Amino acid sequence: MPAAPFPRQAAVSTWFEKTGAETVRAMENRHLLEQLQGVPAQPWLWLAPCSAWRPQPAPAGRGLRLQRTPEGAGWEGDVYCALPLPLPSEAVNAIVLQHPATMELEPLLAECARVLMPGGRLWLTLLNRHSLYRGHWQWRGMRPPTALRCRSGLQREGLRIRTTRHVGPLWNDAAAPAGKVLPALRAVCVLEFEKRTVAFIGPEKAQPVGWRGPVAT
Repeated sequence: MPAAPFPRQAAVSTWFEKTGAETVRAMENRHLLEQLQGVPAQPWLWLAPCSAWRPQPAPAGRGLRLQRTPEGAGWEGDVYCALPLPLPSEAVNAIVLQHPATMELEPLLAECARVLMPGGRLWLTLLNRHSLYRGHWQWRGMRPPTALRCRSGLQREGLRIRTTRHVGPLWNDAAAPAGKVLPALRAVCVLEFEKRTVAFIGPEKAQPVGWRGPVAT
């Protein structure tokens, strides 16, 4: 018989849909859109925790915007699907993965690595457990995966970490301007990865073939 579905709270927290998340969403999406503009990001894939977090309007170029279904059992948006993603291997040049659910982390990271082109970029965002802002979401029972777990999972899939940044407010929605003030305590951690592949060894120059000594008869 089929496995029972995971409860909603284990997959997608309702906090992402509340007005209290608007400040974090606005600052995070603005940062991610700026990152996409800095690289040749066509085609792209954007995976959001809910419909409210999908970028409006869509980033430039061709791509797919998907968000978790309310039940947390799959993805909806430009297409309706579950894992594995309905994309060929190495099909996209940039991926934005916002706040992945802990219950499906490893399969989702593996799928993102599969569909990412060599040389492509992936940006993964997580609620920062060390931020004072955690008081806004922690009481709802949210348990975001750690940055170390996500980093280790993607490195096992062949991706290399490029940068770790922090964006969003420090402790309340009256966010201070972005800057260098206590960056590691901001609400959101943004991990940037790049997919690297091992280059094939090129063919050696062919050597002329000939006899170099007398031939015994």
